Amino acid sequence: MNIALVIIIVIAIVLAIVGGLSAAFNWLLWVALIVGVIALIVFLFRVIGGRNRV
Repeated sequence: MNIALVIIIVIAIVLAIVGGLSAAFNWLLWVALIVGVIALIVFLFRVIGGRNRV
């Protein structure tokens, strides 16, 4: 019974770590997507505005 309990605890810890990393990766993916869209909008405003800075 103790071996089964240890195995279940180890599996639960591994799943919690993997789930946490997956959630963090998903959050970072959304943040990167939003920052990319903002950068694209700023780039388009500069191109359309015709500002030529050296």
